Amino acid sequence: MTDWIGETFTSDVGWDHLETLVDTDTRMAGTDGERRAAEATRDALEGVGARDARLEEFDLQGWSRGSSVVRAGETTQDCIALPRSPSGEVTGELVDLGYGLPSDFDRDLEGAVVLAASDVPDWQNRYVHRREKYYRAVVEAGAAAFVYRNHVEGCLPPTGSVGTGADPIGEVPAVGVSKEVGSRLRRRFEGERVTVDVEADTGEATSRNVHADLGPDTEEAVLLTSHVDAHDITEGAADNGAGTAMVVEVARALARREAELDTRVHCLVYGAEEVGLVGSHHDAARRDHDSIRAIVNNDGVVRDRTLECYTHGFDDLADAAHRVADRMGHPVDVLPELNPPSDHWPYVAHGVPGYHMRADTGDAGRGWGHTYADTLDKLSVRDLREQAILLTELVVELADDGTDIGHRSPSEIAEQLEAEDRADGMRVVGDWPYDDA
Repeated sequence: MTDWIGETFTSDVGWDHLETLVDTDTRMAGTDGERRAAEATRDALEGVGARDARLEEFDLQGWSRGSSVVRAGETTQDCIALPRSPSGEVTGELVDLGYGLPSDFDRDLEGAVVLAASDVPDWQNRYVHRREKYYRAVVEAGAAAFVYRNHVEGCLPPTGSVGTGADPIGEVPAVGVSKEVGSRLRRRFEGERVTVDVEADTGEATSRNVHADLGPDTEEAVLLTSHVDAHDITEGAADNGAGTAMVVEVARALARREAELDTRVHCLVYGAEEVGLVGSHHDAARRDHDSIRAIVNNDGVVRDRTLECYTHGFDDLADAAHRVADRMGHPVDVLPELNPPSDHWPYVAHGVPGYHMRADTGDAGRGWGHTYADTLDKLSVRDLREQAILLTELVVELADDGTDIGHRSPSEIAEQLEAEDRADGMRVVGDWPYDDA
């Protein structure tokens, strides 16, 4: 029967929940707004027919934004603190490192204020994450402050956390500046002494994961996941209100198809993703990895029309995605490489089969994400509905007893990280999850 397709393509359930999320004042990890968003998601999952919808609390390092500024010459330049930046006022020589590629840090930056862009050149073989640039500047080169320059036009300073699991608050002050401010700083003040001044409050906080189930009560489960938190400067529509709305919409469709499920589908919406994948690390440390059939993690869906999935070297996941795309007559981009920075990673790093599902945005990359401009008006209900149809079919495919999905060994994942030139950066950041660190 295909009635569920028409119902999904006319459903407002997911979009209505997306509006609920973006209309929450803030969903920053550990805030009351994040709690209300988690409660609303629990209630939405229960409302579409999932059972045992509940919240699970966990503790985390809290962080709240105060004022911040870059003072250069006689000017003050607009900026925002990067989450988990420590408070502090630092003065040093402004050094522009361009893209901030690993080789750009092979110099003495002791006491410098380092400026690095948020993108990488087309010829670079991998994306260099913000936290890697921060820790290469601080740990390897001795920088005293870090200024992260957006590559997207529009006077939009980027946000994004620093800190590690072991040391959640970063080592030196860190701020984000717009492309325009970064260009001004580089043009007028490179080589001169500038001051970075950050005020932030830290303390204990609480976040929550949302759990609910569909299908038979099997020990083995397919995890359907997203994260509910967002940065405090934005609505967080694409990152990641849309992912959580997708979980709700797919859960609604799966409830309609529940008799087809051979394996339990566990809906799991994490808190505190944006500050170090805290919610997913909390769950992964407590869950039997052998009981996870596969993970379908939605982070960055709906930002454009075509769905893409990172399959992390799991051939069985790639095959399942291709089968669904062929059956539905709809394109899905299937990428075999690893893509660590989202909530699938605490499981995939140890060999659990997992997708990272997102929209193919081409050269735009994160686009409006992590800026003030990540708002509902950038998204389309059509894209949410189309992708919900594909993802529903994919979850049913994964839950079928006839679908074989093999795990990989942690050593195989480690070898792939080395082959993809990701291992060294992960070691710098403190994210290398293996004993040979």
